[in-house]
Amino acid sequence: MVHLILFLVFGAVCVAGAINLILQTHPIQSALSLIVVMASLAAEYLLLGAEFVAAVQVIVYAGAIMVLFVFVIMLLNAGTEEVTHGSKIAEFIGLPSLLLLGVLMVWAVTHHSTTSVAAGSLYGDPKTIGRLLFNQYLLPFEVTSILILIAIMGAVVLAGRPEMSNIQADTPRKDA
Repeated sequence: MVHLILFLVFGAVCVAGAINLILQTHPIQSALSLIVVMASLAAEYLLLGAEFVAAVQVIVYAGAIMVLFVFVIMLLNAGTEEVTHGSKIAEFIGLPSLLLLGVLMVWAVTHHSTTSVAAGSLYGDPKTIGRLLFNQYLLPFEVTSILILIAIMGAVVLAGRPEMSNIQADTPRKDA
């Protein structure tokens, strides 16, 4: 019973963090809300008996990836977001889709299967996960790291000071 209560509490924290993530206008506050979501997901994984997945969630996502996000946000010196009126397409497609998704979720919760699986029985041990990651899934792992590196380099280029390049271009060279 305690596990169910904790699961629901961390689920509510996760949903509240996700809603706060969407409603924030400042990028740093959105990143902090995303960290709350990642940490509550790690707690959910712990409650499900997946300690390795919870540790990876904290170390990789809530730690390393979020540090990169915050670094890029700070590097770009992003200000607050301008609030605009929603589009008509979002009202006509988004709201009915949201309602349909809500109905499907309520149906899935109320008509759940009667069979159950023991907590932690579907996860592999860390040794097996490591072998799969660095043998069978090595290429997607490396491609992901290259994409992250390219994104960081793009942020550095975008954050470059354009006024410095204009000053250097306007200054006459001494050797000419």
